[in-house]
Amino acid sequence: MSIDEQLWHRRAVMQAMAAFMLVAPVTIDLHARTTSDPFALGVASGDPGKDGFVLWTRLLSADATPLAAHAVAVRYEIATDEHFRHIVKAGQGLARPERAHAVHVEISGLSPGRPYWYRFHALGATSPVGRAVTVPRTADRLRMALTSCQHWEQARFGAYRDLVAAQPDLILQVGDYIYEQSYVGQPKIRDFGAPEPKSLADYRQRHALYKTDPDLQAAHRAAPWIVTWDDHEVLNDYANLANRDALPPELFAPRRAAAYRAYFEHMPIRPSLWLERSAPLLYRAVDWADLVSLSVLDTRQYRTAPPCAMPHMARNVPIRDCAEAGAPDRTIMGAAQEAWLAGRLESERRPWTLIAQQVFFAPLWLDAARTSSFSDQWDGYAANRNRVLAGLARSAVRNAVVLSGDVHSFWLNDLHDASNKKVGTEIVTSALAAASPPPGRFGDIRANNPHVRFSDVDHAGYVLIDITPSALIADFRAIGDRTQMKSPMSSVAQFTVEAD
Repeated sequence: MSIDEQLWHRRAVMQAMAAFMLVAPVTIDLHARTTSDPFALGVASGDPGKDGFVLWTRLLSADATPLAAHAVAVRYEIATDEHFRHIVKAGQGLARPERAHAVHVEISGLSPGRPYWYRFHALGATSPVGRAVTVPRTADRLRMALTSCQHWEQARFGAYRDLVAAQPDLILQVGDYIYEQSYVGQPKIRDFGAPEPKSLADYRQRHALYKTDPDLQAAHRAAPWIVTWDDHEVLNDYANLANRDALPPELFAPRRAAAYRAYFEHMPIRPSLWLERSAPLLYRAVDWADLVSLSVLDTRQYRTAPPCAMPHMARNVPIRDCAEAGAPDRTIMGAAQEAWLAGRLESERRPWTLIAQQVFFAPLWLDAARTSSFSDQWDGYAANRNRVLAGLARSAVRNAVVLSGDVHSFWLNDLHDASNKKVGTEIVTSALAAASPPPGRFGDIRANNPHVRFSDVDHAGYVLIDITPSALIADFRAIGDRTQMKSPMSSVAQFTVEAD
């Protein structure tokens, strides 16, 4: 991308984001009322630290419609027991209309390494009770659930019932939390009830619809979430400002900005990552004591345009003999994020190094000659991948695991650097609730990709991960019937990654 093009892109982004950063003077509405439950979208916690976490809720009117009110005071309480006999912290947040009456409260000053329960009060109502945890100072275990891809129309969210029963410390969602589009020819379990979102109001409505699902709400109440987005939170296959409709940046940037704004309004993400910024900052560290280093990436916002594609066009298609995919100046992370991750890997001190990100990281060759792969995955940004692999090969990194989603199927892959030295493992979760890929989409997987140790392209579910100083155990959990809320779950595979 030329300097002029970079400036053009940056200007388009800043102009689009500026439209959403204007904050009106706060007017507290002392007379706001609603005849329905204002907490119909539930509650959530996220991004835990040693002394706190972020709490989230959003106030609504009847039938999940926006609240017609100025800013509303929302009280919160945090207790050491689920019956709130011992309240250790209380305070107030503001649900402002320009932020869709969403509330984000960053909590600090709590004790490390213990559970807490929280609730909100507003408009004469009390929210459901949620459970959060703080990060311990030292740890000898971590249980984490890895999820991705939940399409409202294609499946129920019943897999969350098994996930909640497993009582994870953290829930990690690596993208496609919502879907913006329907798929012609796919059977519908339920309907979006609205066309594809394009405006801020549209994306807010889509997020609110998802948050009405009882199993998703229960999962948010059960444990803190760590989230990052992929493409369907905006538009399928988009790459920075390149998009499926080949719209120029100044036309696509406002839609992307609207989608980003709605995403942050509905997720338990620290407001310091997005308020008063010219662009949202989603890549961040959420480490677990002295046991796990967890780097959460954003591989959508900063990537260069797809390789061997028309200008402004972004579609995930097979590419063959595409030299551009390996060009050294191509990036899926952007320079600032890549430097940030490199610094974390260089100074690693924990026994387990986890990188949570969106799309298939290992090579995925579609032919025996290894000339064809998909443009939207890290194969389209091979030089950037090699630089990350070089970072994983550093002596400071002892046990590297990349956590991925996107492809609606389960995978376990060995990761090798440029010298073919094994430097880590990739765990890919299937869709929690979406259709499986069409037969033959990935070609002859094992023959073309000897580094693939396991793949299952037929089941939906999630991965339950248990980590101790000596091992990481990944349990690939699959739902029997994704169209049913109460369908039983089973383990389709279990793998142990030994430390060192």
